[in-house]
Amino acid sequence: MALAKRGQDIFFKIENSQKPIIAAVNGFALGGGCELAMACHFRIASDNAKFGQPEVNLGLIPGYGGTQRLVQLIGKGRALEFLMTGNMIDAQAALSYGLVNYVVPGADLIEKAKSILTLINSKAPLAIAKCIQAANAVFDKEKNGYSVEVDSFGECFDTNDMKEGTAAFLEKRKPAFSGK
Repeated sequence: MALAKRGQDIFFKIENSQKPIIAAVNGFALGGGCELAMACHFRIASDNAKFGQPEVNLGLIPGYGGTQRLVQLIGKGRALEFLMTGNMIDAQAALSYGLVNYVVPGADLIEKAKSILTLINSKAPLAIAKCIQAANAVFDKEKNGYSVEVDSFGECFDTNDMKEGTAAFLEKRKPAFSGK
């Protein structure tokens, strides 16, 4: 139990990071590797990627949050089939299920991740962190996601980044966000 708890704690830190974390999967993401990918904010797969939770073949179940995140990402029916059969799926199936956001040729995988991160990094850092926090609140039984959203909106409204973003929009220029 301690091993699973430690893994869950680490993956919660990834999931709740204020900075975006993208999993770039090139090859096999099985068991803990699949759970790690699911803890990231989103996933990009190369066309040769494979995903699976084969723990039932060892008489186990995923222990790092895989049963929970898989249901959240692909729905209960598909997740249960995936978990109970231990079958692998390829990148295209993962895309159609909603497990990954993009499938690209292996040679383009890192470039795709970098291009998305470049775009995200051009946005207000505090707003990005609040987007992550509010989206994660959907699955937090102790928090009301709508309340988290309202509070986060209010906190963003009083930032220099909001003032800069609004001014840049009105002046038809790119904003220079400071993270304050």
